[in-house]
Amino acid sequence: MADVRKGIVLMNLGSPESTSVRDVRKYLNEFLMDERVIDMNYLLRLLLVKGIITPFRAPKSAAAYKSIWTKEGSPLIVLSKQLQSAFQNIVEEPVTLAMRYGNPSPKDAFEELLSINPAIEEVMLVPLYPHYAMSSYETAVEYAKEIHRKSKFSFRLTALKPFYNDEDYLRALVASIQPFIQQDYDHILFSYHGIPERHVQKTDITASHCLKNPDCCSVASPAHAFCYRHQCISTTNHAAAALGIPKEKFSFSFQSRLGRDEWLKPYTVIRLQEMPKEGIKKLIILCPAFISDCLETLEEIAEEGKEVFMHAGGESFTLIPCLNLNAKWIEALNKMIQKPALIERL
Repeated sequence: MADVRKGIVLMNLGSPESTSVRDVRKYLNEFLMDERVIDMNYLLRLLLVKGIITPFRAPKSAAAYKSIWTKEGSPLIVLSKQLQSAFQNIVEEPVTLAMRYGNPSPKDAFEELLSINPAIEEVMLVPLYPHYAMSSYETAVEYAKEIHRKSKFSFRLTALKPFYNDEDYLRALVASIQPFIQQDYDHILFSYHGIPERHVQKTDITASHCLKNPDCCSVASPAHAFCYRHQCISTTNHAAAALGIPKEKFSFSFQSRLGRDEWLKPYTVIRLQEMPKEGIKKLIILCPAFISDCLETLEEIAEEGKEVFMHAGGESFTLIPCLNLNAKWIEALNKMIQKPALIERL
């Protein structure tokens, strides 16, 4: 029986309000000025973002958004709203939606829950990120905590922890991949959103493990609780093992690099250029860091990535959709929010 004193907030990344350069510029400024995305001195970040990156990137990003925009709006927002509705259909607690950047904000989501039930005593934040990273899971949770504190909401706030290795999540992911590997293919690539290497080192609670040796992700360490690279590799290996994919037929990579700093490797775009020369002509690719299809999957991979791969000599390129509204994923989410080991008091 549902706890009538509880509410749930699904939280995703966010999207521009429209494909206009003005709205995209506004969104990029908010996103890139986040100190957990570009982690440098405020004045330097301000100069870099508003003086260099955004003026040049906004028109290009606006064009990219236009290529995937639907009549209902941003795919990420549309799919997130549909997930909210589908999830609400199987749980009794009220479910609202929030974005880290743009609208609706966590404050909007909290207030909507209270309008539904003023007696709510606990709100569970569900960041739609399977893996821990400063620029995704951490910033979402910290932003929601800050709004909760500043607005002096009386309910307590809890959060679903990263679920990269949860058995129910993995079963849903594996089920979403299964139909695609029935076709003839040479290789399956797990492409994750990239982050700077320094982010991995900053979240290393031991300050002595992450990226210190080539095998750091396979050597047990408390650092793994917050290590994005380890968690991505873990998801990849568990899914491949469950599907019975031989080691030589799958690999992982990292996409969406920004700037000239060293980011996690290998880079997806480089691997897409190299694979046809290695005899990999028929490629299947998926992006498990994203729960909902968005710019990074629909444009960066399905359009740009495919073009790179085919131009390099590839013959077929298949993108597996994100979990989106997958029924097994929605069932898994319902199970995960009931597991005490996955819930953290904020």
